[in-house]
Amino acid sequence: MPHPKAYLALCAHTHLFPGARCRLQGLPHPAAFAASPEPTDVHLRFSDGTATAAELHTENAETPAGPSLTVAAYTTAAGTPIDDSTWTVKELTQKEDEVELTIGAPNRA
Repeated sequence: MPHPKAYLALCAHTHLFPGARCRLQGLPHPAAFAASPEPTDVHLRFSDGTATAAELHTENAETPAGPSLTVAAYTTAAGTPIDDSTWTVKELTQKEDEVELTIGAPNRA
């Protein structure tokens, strides 16, 4: 079950990869969030119906490269285990009343 203050993000695939897109829903001010994102708890739901917790981090002294998404481990509906991971967020764009996250490269720290 997602954290009560986590925002749902619908992903078009069963896993993340560079260029994947997820739509963050339910933000009170999507245009403002896309322009200046804040740290946020996210509940990722993938195309096969599986889901996992994630955290959107914003640029700071520890992560000067910009926003990143830390994703908890999960197993796809087909039974493929996906390890926990952190990805750069290449772009945040307002799409109607949602914010689309475009996933960048995985962080290999």
